[in-house]
Amino acid sequence: MRTLFDVFTPQLRTIHSGKVRESLRVDEATRLIVATDRLSAFDRVLKTPIPFKGAVLNSLSTYWFEKTRHIIENHLLRSIAPNAMLVKEVVPIRVEMVVRGYLSGSVWRRYANGERCFSGAVVADRMQRNERFPVPILTPTTKEKKDREITPQEIIGEGLATEAVYEQMEIAARQLFQYGTEILAEKGLILVDTKYEFGLLDGELILIDELHTPDSSRFWSADNYAEDPETVSPWDKEYVRAWLLEQEKEGERPDQLPDEIVEETSKRYRAIYEKITDEPLPAAAGDPGGTLYQRLVDEAMIKDGYVAVVMGSPSDLAFSQRIAQYLADYDVAVDMRVASAHKTPEAVRAIAQAYNDSLEPGAIIAVAGLSNGLGGALAANTTLPVFNCPLFKDTSDMALNINSSLMLPSMTPASTVIRPENAALAALRSLNLRRLRERFASDILEMKASLAEEDQRVRGGEKDEC
Repeated sequence: MRTLFDVFTPQLRTIHSGKVRESLRVDEATRLIVATDRLSAFDRVLKTPIPFKGAVLNSLSTYWFEKTRHIIENHLLRSIAPNAMLVKEVVPIRVEMVVRGYLSGSVWRRYANGERCFSGAVVADRMQRNERFPVPILTPTTKEKKDREITPQEIIGEGLATEAVYEQMEIAARQLFQYGTEILAEKGLILVDTKYEFGLLDGELILIDELHTPDSSRFWSADNYAEDPETVSPWDKEYVRAWLLEQEKEGERPDQLPDEIVEETSKRYRAIYEKITDEPLPAAAGDPGGTLYQRLVDEAMIKDGYVAVVMGSPSDLAFSQRIAQYLADYDVAVDMRVASAHKTPEAVRAIAQAYNDSLEPGAIIAVAGLSNGLGGALAANTTLPVFNCPLFKDTSDMALNINSSLMLPSMTPASTVIRPENAALAALRSLNLRRLRERFASDILEMKASLAEEDQRVRGGEKDEC
């Protein structure tokens, strides 16, 4: 199954890379949020992606955002792919409002060890595991690299929200939880606990991030809970957390999941989506990266391909701009970068690896003078085609430059093209885009026709002279 672990396009600037989501700038008022297939547990992103997970998170959040606008407005503009949505740009409040209806999860584990106060909420003695609270409790946490519990008084005292804004957040969180509880009860599900995030748009509080998903919430089957509250099976991320805890040795937990856990987790995520929405997950969710790429192209948010021109020095800019001018006629994106294979090898690796994750097809043209290690360094670290276009100022350094571009180690497949216009065309052809193939076919016919006309003119001139 295809999964989406990383998201990158040189055509949209990444604003924030979270544990699960990527935020990219569209314009000053809009951002693109992509839900990846990454899974985070115990404040750590696991190395194993979960198929369909991103599509479930995004599509389910879209479903709930539309259904809860009568309670509070949210940042959703529209969903553009199973795993991506366009949202309004807001000022986030760095607090998660966690509402708990049952004594479960991390709070239960701490309760069993004797704790009774959680983010200022006091829990009574002698409660049982998974027992329902008489009234849902609120246990806020901060939004930091490592989340921490925080009381309402501390939220206000630390300036994370004013007293008035906090009161609005609490009211909205409790109303959303009550509404979610009622809707899910009709589906035979229990909303165990969940978290809500908020932001300010023109001074008004709105709901952001995600809503009632298997990542942000715990769900139980009402029938299973009625049979045995102690051993009810989760339909959410708690299934993975429980497995990780079982595998813990000397305080260390695995950072990868076996195939059977991945398959079961994916199955549970898809099942909860279908049970809540009464709809199957969109078929396009099976190819998250390919679908997102095509939707972004259709929406004219990105070009269908790009060529990166990486130069070894800022002094190579004028030559690189000549290449960019040839590329401009073919309606592809051009990404200009500066990195030296000798002086900043770590930057070369980072650039190459970022391009490896790009949604759209790409190619790289390396521009460097004299001893050219740039193309080889890029080719050794990227999956994209790389073309050296040596820059030489006069014939005295021409041989050295060309030879250093040609003589590369094995497994560094960088081709060398001398003329900048040919380097541009070679990179464009390597993209293998249908519209460009059609353009090249037309260009070739036009070139041949022009040569034929010139030949006819010359031959006609010869006859006149005779």
